[in-house]
Amino acid sequence: MRILVSDKIDEEGIKILEAGGFEVDKDFSIEKEKLIKIIRDYDAIIIRSRTKLTSDILEKGINLKVIGRAGAGLDNVDIEEANKRGIYVLNTPEAPSVSVAELTIGLILSLTRHITKADKTMHCGEWCKNDYMGRVIKGKNLGLIGFGHIGIEVARRAKAFEMNIGIYDVAEQARSKAKELGYKVYPSLEDLIKDCQIISLHLPATENTENIIDDMQLNLMNKSTLIVNTARGTLINEKALLDALNNGKIGGAALDVFRKEPLDNLDLCNCINNLILTPHIGSQTIETQIEASTGIALKIVNFLKNLQ
Repeated sequence: MRILVSDKIDEEGIKILEAGGFEVDKDFSIEKEKLIKIIRDYDAIIIRSRTKLTSDILEKGINLKVIGRAGAGLDNVDIEEANKRGIYVLNTPEAPSVSVAELTIGLILSLTRHITKADKTMHCGEWCKNDYMGRVIKGKNLGLIGFGHIGIEVARRAKAFEMNIGIYDVAEQARSKAKELGYKVYPSLEDLIKDCQIISLHLPATENTENIIDDMQLNLMNKSTLIVNTARGTLINEKALLDALNNGKIGGAALDVFRKEPLDNLDLCNCINNLILTPHIGSQTIETQIEASTGIALKIVNFLKNLQ
């Protein structure tokens, strides 16, 4: 059986695939036109976020049995088409949980203590101590929109800071887990938004979650509310967020994900009203890269061996 790895994964993952007795081809820069031509030759493909497995690619994968996504999100895979063709889809949602959660907490601290702005002025030879009056996060209400692997890890860390944790999630399993852990479960998104000083997004990108934070939700927030998004760029209406920041409707925002990546929204880039931007680095840690790569490799090997 042949496996194509079309996005770069850690070499430890490649070793696992090869040790499983499979023929492994690597092309980390393959373009769509070439992929359409060769996908029929493979039993499995492993991707990250760069490769987009659209319906026109999958329909050419006549021998494709399984797709492996090294990471959590599956928005770059046409799941409906894969299901139609009997192609199994595997991912590693557990792998980036800790690193994304740690970044989320870091961004919250940066927003509340003006760390990035203070650092920038120091490198310019300035001493602006009186400009950066911050707030403690102890006792603040942290609202988690989405309570999957990452949301749970964020809550654990926020609890250590003595924050009050509340969640909103449409999934009964997530709500039950939150109740079990002693966290407040809000009956609606609006209730969470009105009650929480800090809001963090942890949802997948779907039709139902697109623009879950829009003008209406932003207008419900307090002038000191902070928003953090380390999940998916489509969750927030970027124009509405900019308007809210520029008009002082909210206290600040930190974004690690964007509608278009690399980011080309110059309005976001030029916004100086307590907006922190990072280039989708949530899972960019050595440990996560290894875990995601070895994790998906083991899942693919086990799946293919069960077919033999």
